[in-house]
Amino acid sequence: MTRSTRRGMFAGALLTVSLLVTACAGGGGDAAPAEPTAADEGTRTLTLYSGRDEELVGPLIQQFQEASGITVDVRYGSTTELAAQLAEEGDATPAQVFLSQDAGALGALSEAGAFATLPAETSGAVQAPYTSTDGSWVGLTGRARVAAYNTSIPEAEVPADVTELTDPRWRGRVGIAPTNASFQAFITAMRVSDGEDAAREFLEGLRANDVQSFENNGAIIEAVSSNAIDVGLTNHYYFLEAEVPPPNAAMKFGAPGTVSALVNVTGAGILSGAADSAEAQELVAFLVSEQAQEYFATETGEYPLIDGVPSPEGVPALADLQAPDIDLGQLRDLEGTTQLLTQVGLI
Repeated sequence: MTRSTRRGMFAGALLTVSLLVTACAGGGGDAAPAEPTAADEGTRTLTLYSGRDEELVGPLIQQFQEASGITVDVRYGSTTELAAQLAEEGDATPAQVFLSQDAGALGALSEAGAFATLPAETSGAVQAPYTSTDGSWVGLTGRARVAAYNTSIPEAEVPADVTELTDPRWRGRVGIAPTNASFQAFITAMRVSDGEDAAREFLEGLRANDVQSFENNGAIIEAVSSNAIDVGLTNHYYFLEAEVPPPNAAMKFGAPGTVSALVNVTGAGILSGAADSAEAQELVAFLVSEQAQEYFATETGEYPLIDGVPSPEGVPALADLQAPDIDLGQLRDLEGTTQLLTQVGLI
């Protein structure tokens, strides 16, 4: 929200109050006093920067507004774009809460000192390794990496270790989305977990093996389903959020404990300038509430991260995935990953 927009809102609120006062004064002396209104009491508002699509989180934000009485002004965009905007705006940002689709952007902003420390009851709602280690942001949902494969191939033949997809027998049969944030976060995790040389070797192996590039995860699922490719690297929930399951396609989770079993998270943080905002604290607390976590599990197919809320149907329990032991905040060097992808020639 720009400063001019905020001034416009305040002016509008003052005009509303003025009209109400005028209406009350115009009645006769015997008129009963008017009942207090929201304008009389002051409207509670909140500015949210959301790196998650309106289609996914808009209904949940609506639930929060109805339950809290807080009006949320949402600015939607890509996580990368909004994180860059927050870094540019600094202390002058109108944003009070940032909602991110991956941990990398949260880690980068946290390192830059952009976030306030969350209340302990909020940061403590989610346990490691699916949240920040310093309470600067909290994980909201888990997004497991999987290999989507065409069901004409026996599941046993699909590698649980994605590095095996550089084998010549997979030449031209594998798809990735190199400009997609989730793939870049995965490569960043590989750099953190296995080292820079291993990540470069994997990417060079994919390119040498004629890997097919797609714009996004949805396009990969479609290509697998239509037999255009045999295997694609994507996130698990693309199989769950669709009203009709993609035909001829299934998913295989990565080998436990390896980077192939990475579970990245969406998350939220309160901007440092809004450290004392009750509205900001209420929103983030709501996002880790049972109501919101059940919404994510049932409506978006993502893993809830608080105790007591079951995993989505049709996928292993989160604990059974045995994700690699990585501090997700370390996935912040997305710039280094994009440079590596450029050097290798995948973007």
